[in-house]
Amino acid sequence: MLEMESDTLDRLDLQLLTALEVNGRASFSRLGAVLGVSDQTIARRFRRLTAEAGLRVVAIRDPELLGQDQWMLRLRSAPDNALNIADALAKRPDTAWIGLASGGTEIVCLTRPRSPGDHDDLLLGKLPRTPSVLDIRAHQLLHRFYGGPTGWLRRFKVLADDQIAALLPEPVPAPGPARITPEDEALVAVLERDGRATYPELQRATGRSESAVKRRLASLTGSGAVYIDVEYDAEVFGYTRAAVLWITATPAALHSVGEALATHDEVAYASATAGTSNIVVTAVVKDTAGLYDYLSGPLGQLDGIRHVEASPFLRRVKQLTYRTLPLNSPSLKVSSR
Repeated sequence: MLEMESDTLDRLDLQLLTALEVNGRASFSRLGAVLGVSDQTIARRFRRLTAEAGLRVVAIRDPELLGQDQWMLRLRSAPDNALNIADALAKRPDTAWIGLASGGTEIVCLTRPRSPGDHDDLLLGKLPRTPSVLDIRAHQLLHRFYGGPTGWLRRFKVLADDQIAALLPEPVPAPGPARITPEDEALVAVLERDGRATYPELQRATGRSESAVKRRLASLTGSGAVYIDVEYDAEVFGYTRAAVLWITATPAALHSVGEALATHDEVAYASATAGTSNIVVTAVVKDTAGLYDYLSGPLGQLDGIRHVEASPFLRRVKQLTYRTLPLNSPSLKVSSR
């Protein structure tokens, strides 16, 4: 189980963030009742986490359930222009997460093209014509082992099972297949900016009645087409380092290695990929020594791994939303999640 080390945040802050991972739209009164404090206390803590830990609650489309492609790109660039390229990529709506790695010479980018045209425009058009991009490697994500709706904060185990059960949204009878219709776009667009937008706000944005908005949002989240995620800076808990691990496992061991990785406390995200490696992992640790301990310990003890390449992050440029982050800030999570 992970342990929090922080001079500014305490257990209640971590409980609140974990509760928001479970149900990001839960009211302050419901959060307070489950955590045993007043809704005024929850409101104050929420505002402080927003200011000091970069907290944001946003809606995320789940490409895996929607049957949409996702690609992890590795771009090698001249160091003096890497940040400019990363910033330009971060402003694109089809990128979800971007970091500078390998001393600032590599850009790691998660892209979720909404159409084949988006994918072709980026991989076949803009990137190859960018003079400072020296090399492009594209890894299609095939199967998620950990991440997405399952948040990294649950590794801390600060909520009891009954608290998690009390926070979960009410189940929706027969929500149907995961899909987002054109009529849903206005609703989802508001939630992508603010996952806690009120029902009157959603009503005004969509032109639907409040009851219709509630029903459709419940169906979208109940089917898994959309989930409510939280963005925050992991370094406020004392976890100041993160790295992408490009792992090659034997084909026979691919699934067993992925399932084992999903149980490791250090793993915030893990997926099978196509490409030069067949598993990509985001690992979050307290410091450089912690990364070594993980590579030589839990990861190194797994059977079936042929090769591991670690790319420590120098800087996160985009997480769930685009915002400039301080140097060396892991600013988890990966949806990373």
